[in-house]
Amino acid sequence: MTTKHWTADDIPSQQGKTILITGANSGLGLEASRVLSSKGAHVIMTARNLKSGKEAISLIKNKNANAKLDLMQLDLSDFASIHQFSQEFHKKYKQLDVLINNAGVMFPAKRELTTQKFEVQFGTNHLGHFLLTGLLLDILKSTPNSRIAIQSSGQHKAKMGKPDIYFDDLNFNKAYNKYVAYSQSKLANLLFAYELDRQLKANKIDITVVAAHPGYTKTNLVRHTGFFVQAVITNILAQSVEMGTLPILRAATDTNVKGGEYFGPTKMNEMQGYPELVRSSDKSYDKELAGKLWKVSEKLSQIIYNFE
Repeated sequence: MTTKHWTADDIPSQQGKTILITGANSGLGLEASRVLSSKGAHVIMTARNLKSGKEAISLIKNKNANAKLDLMQLDLSDFASIHQFSQEFHKKYKQLDVLINNAGVMFPAKRELTTQKFEVQFGTNHLGHFLLTGLLLDILKSTPNSRIAIQSSGQHKAKMGKPDIYFDDLNFNKAYNKYVAYSQSKLANLLFAYELDRQLKANKIDITVVAAHPGYTKTNLVRHTGFFVQAVITNILAQSVEMGTLPILRAATDTNVKGGEYFGPTKMNEMQGYPELVRSSDKSYDKELAGKLWKVSEKLSQIIYNFE
């Protein structure tokens, strides 16, 4: 007996839905925008660089002239940009069916800081999305059956550096390791997803929060991994962007998913394959750790979530 694999063909019509995707100008975000617009969704694509965002829209429109796409500027490494984006979004839209927190920084060549002086991977991947989600929560709450899909990574449980939240040195001022910093940011994504899901359920708010990871996918995020990794390992092991985007698409659209679930490939140590329900690290389900990160995140991003 063969198990039917979940593919983009399983995505139901998204006609009438408004979907916001961060980091939509390349890689997984671009592919998700292409697929969801082909299903009839009105997709708001965000990009830090509007030029590359416009090029991304052209790529999609060349294949699907009827695609309903909007481009908005958003720099998740700058809180001022996130607030500006939220104000503009609230003026233009009264509905948000799906928020896909996809954008990410991975393995920068050297230690970089966000505008507010946070280590760039933690500041962008986690704090930026934490602030954005909080600012858009009112629209999500007023949209029936809305959903938040959060992109994490298998790197959240990488062996190197024992992935953790380093509260005593969140920005790696003492000793910087880009791989450990990335793992921290991706663990933070999951702690946030699961804690947000718990708080929404506790307050009886009808928003589903689902997490996903793309396995090992060939995107431009691997450009800082070094020649050997790019030339040898990536070419042999990495799956296509089309395959790597399936988990976040399933998290965003599958009508059978439940809040707090996590989807990813299951083959080759979760590096390849079709999206299935998978389990993240034990640490990612630690409620005490998640609660502590939540309080710290609210303080650092200066937002208090409104669950009323």
